[in-house]
Amino acid sequence: MVDKTLSDLSWDDFDEARDPRSPANDFDAVVDAAISRRGFLGGVLAFGSGATVFGSGLFGSAGTASAAAHAFPFTPIGIATDFEVHVPEGYSWKPLVRWGDPLFSEAKGAYSAENGVSVEMSDKVFGENTDGMELFNIDGREILAINSEYVNPKINLPAASDGVPQSADEVTLLKNLQGVTVLEVADQGNGYEVVVDSPYNRRITHETQMTMDGPAGMSPLGTMNNCGSGTTLWGTYLTCEENFNGYFGATGATEASLEAGYTRYGIGGEGRYAYEKFDPRYDISAEPNEPHRHGWVTEIDPSDPTSAPVKHTALGRFKHENAEMVQAADGRIVVYMGDDERGEFIYKYVSDASWSEGQRTNGLLSNGTLYVAKFYENMTGEWLALTPQTTGMSIEDILIFSRMAGSRVWATTMDRPEWIACNPLKAEGYCALTNNRNRGVKPNAGGDDTSVNGPNPRETNHYGQIVRWTPAGGDHGATDFQWDLYVMAGNPEVYTNEYGGSANINAGNMFNSPDGMAFDSKGMLWIQTDGDDDNAEYFAGMGNNQMLVGNAETGEIVRFMTAPNGSEVTGLTWSSDRKVAFVGVQHPGGSWPDGAGKPRSAVISVWRDDGQTVG
Repeated sequence: MVDKTLSDLSWDDFDEARDPRSPANDFDAVVDAAISRRGFLGGVLAFGSGATVFGSGLFGSAGTASAAAHAFPFTPIGIATDFEVHVPEGYSWKPLVRWGDPLFSEAKGAYSAENGVSVEMSDKVFGENTDGMELFNIDGREILAINSEYVNPKINLPAASDGVPQSADEVTLLKNLQGVTVLEVADQGNGYEVVVDSPYNRRITHETQMTMDGPAGMSPLGTMNNCGSGTTLWGTYLTCEENFNGYFGATGATEASLEAGYTRYGIGGEGRYAYEKFDPRYDISAEPNEPHRHGWVTEIDPSDPTSAPVKHTALGRFKHENAEMVQAADGRIVVYMGDDERGEFIYKYVSDASWSEGQRTNGLLSNGTLYVAKFYENMTGEWLALTPQTTGMSIEDILIFSRMAGSRVWATTMDRPEWIACNPLKAEGYCALTNNRNRGVKPNAGGDDTSVNGPNPRETNHYGQIVRWTPAGGDHGATDFQWDLYVMAGNPEVYTNEYGGSANINAGNMFNSPDGMAFDSKGMLWIQTDGDDDNAEYFAGMGNNQMLVGNAETGEIVRFMTAPNGSEVTGLTWSSDRKVAFVGVQHPGGSWPDGAGKPRSAVISVWRDDGQTVG
């Protein structure tokens, strides 16, 4: 019988339920242990009021940070614990599109507060649990591509189902509410709205025909658990498949030769949504290789609704958070990627060929080298090439089992690498390391050591941090880099040690679990959170999840937005004129945003009342 609580778990807890190991230590005891081995921390950053970074001067003096306040064109807001969205004075917001809103005329009225959406209309409406998104200006029209990461079956399915699919039709309903939505938006005098029946509107689901390129190419159906995103330099959308493992289960015996790979990727047992009971494609007893067709970066052309999405196997298979594309000094394509699981790695891909605007893009994301990051305690690092020579694995196995390849070269285990963002004004990358309660407690799923290390300096890390690196010579194609920590999130109201956060964290801007990140056109770093919002114990005074803005030069961070209780802030992009920000709100509590009926994930528009740019 399917455990009816599986779909209620966070993806993090779902993986723990599938792979139970020794429980984490008591948090306060671990804090005391960590304090005793702070040795190197002084070289990374400093803690406490008025402190500055040793050596790098990253956060500057208190006077420098204060002087930089003019860089933020708004008055920072405080925390909130209610079921509303809050933005600064002088800014406004409204919903742009909600789960169940129609993309086509035939789906108008398809959503009801009582029943949600029928299976017949489920691929003609906006999907659930919005996440990464990007905007494209195509022939003067504003086109959004938006991920729908997962579903909440107790909300989506009929009440009688009790949150567990009871038929193939109910599985189809859940499949159709996930994936990617491409839609046109326009401002016709009342703010941005969806252009219903636009020729660009389309849904891409678990059943859409895909192609694959690169050494591990196949021909699969569907994209799933679409989390973060990215854009190519040539104007296409990159959607990233993250917790794909949870969609697969086993109704019988599984193939012994595949067990090592299943274990490393958390595949086996019961699926999160019981797909395997009604569709053999998700039953690894019947289709043992189907999980290998997922966990990729997938490219979608938003300008051509008839085009088949392409999964790029050369970028590796793991729990992709997002894909940040930049260019090396010699014109080669570089894609940075994080593997969002406790104790996994940061990767980058570098193409063999260079590219300039107007040239053909064939092969740029299929012919190249995948690298994994190694961070050293002296605040240097290097990108280690994953090749048959360095790993002892075939190139196909390196790409399908990238985690195992990373372990072969002793890559640095990280605290759940989420979004990576690159500064548009200088060559530097930032990665949100959201949290890791297993740091220093137990190894990752591959048995790799997860003791504290340079960029991950706290055991039982409930708060997270953002690591930053500068490639050698200012060239993203370089294999060497220097690193530091831009911020360590924490709670200075509860702790006076490193668990209180770095010097740029205070009672007025504290947060936990940085997740989404994006730079605006002015070089300001926007930070979104997906953490604990119960406002109690370790998280007392932190309020709801939020979006903050950080100054990359001074380290100053201020709060811009708070989301409804129970939700996370997911995805950020801007209109072409930068006057409107589009922000995702995932799995809200209460009855947001309608004020009655079911809670509905949504994308909102945020703008300045004076008509100036937002980012």
